[in-house]
Amino acid sequence: MPVKDEIETRLMAAFAPQQLEIVNESHQHAGHSGDDGTGESHFRIVIRAKAFAEMSRVARHRAVQGALGDINTRVHAIALDIG
Repeated sequence: MPVKDEIETRLMAAFAPQQLEIVNESHQHAGHSGDDGTGESHFRIVIRAKAFAEMSRVARHRAVQGALGDINTRVHAIALDIG
Protein backbone atom coordinates (compact mmCIF):
# COMPACT_ATOMS: atom_id res chain seq x y z
CA MET A 1 0.00 0.00 0.00
CA PRO A 2 1.38 3.46 -0.84
CA VAL A 3 2.45 5.51 2.19
CA LYS A 4 -0.06 8.24 1.30
CA ASP A 5 -2.88 5.69 1.56
CA GLU A 6 -1.54 4.39 4.88
CA ILE A 7 -1.46 7.92 6.26
CA GLU A 8 -5.02 8.55 5.12
CA THR A 9 -6.31 5.29 6.59
CA ARG A 10 -4.71 5.87 9.97
CA LEU A 11 -5.76 9.50 10.31
CA MET A 12 -9.33 8.86 9.18
CA ALA A 13 -9.65 6.05 11.73
CA ALA A 14 -8.11 8.04 14.57
CA PHE A 15 -9.77 11.44 14.09
CA ALA A 16 -12.65 11.29 11.55
CA PRO A 17 -11.45 14.64 10.20
CA GLN A 18 -13.64 17.16 8.45
CA GLN A 19 -10.67 18.01 6.22
CA LEU A 20 -7.69 15.86 5.32
CA GLU A 21 -5.15 16.67 2.63
CA ILE A 22 -2.05 14.57 2.16
CA VAL A 23 0.46 15.86 -0.36
CA ASN A 24 3.45 13.83 -1.44
CA GLU A 25 6.22 16.42 -1.82
CA SER A 26 9.00 13.88 -2.38
CA HIS A 27 9.65 15.08 -5.93
CA GLN A 28 10.69 18.45 -4.51
CA HIS A 29 13.45 16.74 -2.52
CA ALA A 30 14.85 14.38 -5.15
CA GLY A 31 18.59 14.00 -4.66
CA HIS A 32 18.57 15.74 -1.28
CA SER A 33 19.28 14.26 2.11
CA GLY A 34 16.53 11.90 3.14
CA ASP A 35 15.53 11.03 -0.43
CA ASP A 36 15.61 7.24 -0.49
CA GLY A 37 14.58 6.98 -4.13
CA THR A 38 11.12 5.54 -3.41
CA GLY A 39 9.26 8.73 -4.18
CA GLU A 40 7.64 8.45 -0.74
CA SER A 41 10.01 10.32 1.56
CA HIS A 42 8.40 13.73 2.18
CA PHE A 43 4.74 14.48 2.95
CA ARG A 44 2.65 17.51 3.93
CA ILE A 45 -0.53 16.86 5.91
CA VAL A 46 -3.37 19.33 6.49
CA ILE A 47 -5.92 18.00 8.95
CA ARG A 48 -8.93 19.56 10.65
CA ALA A 49 -10.92 17.58 13.19
CA LYS A 50 -13.25 18.27 16.08
CA ALA A 51 -11.10 15.91 18.14
CA PHE A 52 -8.40 18.62 18.26
CA ALA A 53 -10.67 21.34 19.67
CA GLU A 54 -9.67 20.95 23.31
CA MET A 55 -6.02 20.01 22.67
CA SER A 56 -3.00 22.24 22.86
CA ARG A 57 -0.81 22.57 19.79
CA VAL A 58 1.72 20.14 21.24
CA ALA A 59 -1.00 17.63 22.15
CA ARG A 60 -2.37 17.79 18.60
CA HIS A 61 1.03 17.05 17.13
CA ARG A 62 1.60 14.21 19.57
CA ALA A 63 -1.80 12.73 18.74
CA VAL A 64 -1.15 12.81 15.00
CA GLN A 65 2.36 11.40 15.40
CA GLY A 66 0.93 8.66 17.60
CA ALA A 67 -1.70 7.78 15.01
CA LEU A 68 0.94 7.63 12.29
CA GLY A 69 3.01 5.19 14.34
CA ASP A 70 5.80 3.51 12.39
CA ILE A 71 5.23 5.72 9.35
CA ASN A 72 7.23 8.33 11.27
CA THR A 73 10.32 6.15 10.99
CA ARG A 74 9.75 5.08 7.38
CA VAL A 75 9.65 8.54 5.82
CA HIS A 76 12.15 11.36 6.11
CA ALA A 77 9.81 14.31 6.69
CA ILE A 78 6.20 14.97 7.56
CA ALA A 79 5.04 18.59 7.70
CA LEU A 80 1.86 19.08 9.75
CA ASP A 81 -0.83 21.75 9.59
CA ILE A 82 -3.26 20.75 12.32
CA GLY A 83 -6.43 22.55 13.32
